[in-house]
Amino acid sequence: MANTISSETMDYVGILAKLELSLEEKEAARKDMERMLDYIDQLNELDTSQTEPLSHVFPVNNVFREDVVTNGDEREKILKNAPEQKDGAFKVPKTVE
Repeated sequence: MANTISSETMDYVGILAKLELSLEEKEAARKDMERMLDYIDQLNELDTSQTEPLSHVFPVNNVFREDVVTNGDEREKILKNAPEQKDGAFKVPKTVE
């Protein structure tokens, strides 16, 4: 453990994150990042060989309904509202030259 992050690495992270940090802020961020890396190392020591991988904490089932057509073909009814129609479709003015 005891991860150490160099000042060059902190400068590079600051550039990537587009942050301008003071020396005190860089030092505080460096200590926070070192603590995070130490914690990750601690988690990596755990034996997870008997643990099932999961994508969600709770069991999730597909909650989508079946895709069923409910209104059918109402083309004639819809085209009654069209000011102009041609070949079973709305006829509109040309918009692209």
